[in-house]
Amino acid sequence: MSDDDAMVGINAALARYVDGVNQRNAALWGTSWDVDAEWYLFGPQTISGREAIVAAWEDAMAGFPFVVMHVSQGHVTVNGDTATGRSYTNELARTRDGQRLRVLGQYDDRYRRRDGKWAFSCRRFTMLDTEQC
Repeated sequence: MSDDDAMVGINAALARYVDGVNQRNAALWGTSWDVDAEWYLFGPQTISGREAIVAAWEDAMAGFPFVVMHVSQGHVTVNGDTATGRSYTNELARTRDGQRLRVLGQYDDRYRRRDGKWAFSCRRFTMLDTEQC
């Protein structure tokens, strides 16, 4: 598989992630993760495994009746069936109590191709800026 083919698969994983957030679709969002993935959302705690990651995401999303995420793919380096890269997010959200937020963030990512499909094997989120709208 060429690096260009890998980038198509990696961008498809990112698209499933973002569309899952924007559509509040846990099943779709979950397909962006490798079965053995790790997620570092805030702090040093690791959420391990696709099932635990999806459950944690569902819990987190329950506090936000509205979220829309925009993302841009940063640099990606492909090495066979694995890759590393970065993406940047711009999110608008509303909390249960009506507070409106804008969050700018960065994900440092590792990707894995398993059975021909690319997915995140690790995502580490860093908040770059946040503001109340």
